[in-house]
Amino acid sequence: MHYSVMLESAIENLNIHSDGVYVDATLGYAGHSSEILKRIKNGKLFAFDADREAISYSRQLLLEIGENFELIHANFINLAEELDKVKMSQVDGFLFDLGLSSPEIDDASRGFSFMNDALLDMRMDTSSNIDAKKIVNQYSEEDLTNIFYKYAEEARSKVIAKGIVNYRKNKTIEKTLELVEIIKSSVGANYFYKKHPEREIFQAIRIEVNSELKAIEVALPEAIKRLKVGGRICVITFHSLEDRLVKNIFKKYSETNEIFKGLPDKDIPLEYRPLIKLVNKKPILPSEQELKENSRSKSAKLRVIERI
Repeated sequence: MHYSVMLESAIENLNIHSDGVYVDATLGYAGHSSEILKRIKNGKLFAFDADREAISYSRQLLLEIGENFELIHANFINLAEELDKVKMSQVDGFLFDLGLSSPEIDDASRGFSFMNDALLDMRMDTSSNIDAKKIVNQYSEEDLTNIFYKYAEEARSKVIAKGIVNYRKNKTIEKTLELVEIIKSSVGANYFYKKHPEREIFQAIRIEVNSELKAIEVALPEAIKRLKVGGRICVITFHSLEDRLVKNIFKKYSETNEIFKGLPDKDIPLEYRPLIKLVNKKPILPSEQELKENSRSKSAKLRVIERI
């Protein structure tokens, strides 16, 4: 079963109007999109996903609710380009759920999990030419080290990268559990079972495969610029790197440019004034009830801003 994390909180904070235009930047299996569509009888929903399976499944689900939607097969890093194609410069609300969909995690063949044996893949867009296998077999030791430091914040990144490079001299690394064993033998059993570095290393590879942080850096400012006054953006993050990035982008656009700080509003050019206000200073966390129902919501944080 697919369970949309923080569904009620996200929908409530979007402040949906029945005639509004909304963008679900991360369609997944249409949990959030379904609830948006139910509330916009006279509006329009645009939803993005890089996963063709998710698009196909969600189309059937959404058609049972209404036809006033358009599904876009693209990573949300292409948000500006795709919204320009449909001449959509003004939007009432954006939703970004940055977690993997449960079906993607549960489908062992997709290679996202370090707990099931599968080919190293991890692509959300299966037509992409960069997958996890290519990264672990072709990236230099230095590049692997940098990825593991940057995206996994792993203390033994260099040791793990060296272990991968040494192993692949004799054999191509093809399977997920094969990679787990390389990580284990690189750091030693004591460190492995105490810290479980494979969790973060798999996360780091997945982020690199799908350009996840780059997509946020590109798309979120674009969403802010297209937001109508009074419109909202809801972002659900699942790890500290994402949350920090989202927090910093929202901080930048909610403050007056450094050059003009302290001046009265009338003396500050429009382009240097804050574009948004933070609806919640601290992130909204899952309820106790949700934590009981879905353990995957444990690390989720919801941040909300409003265009001013």
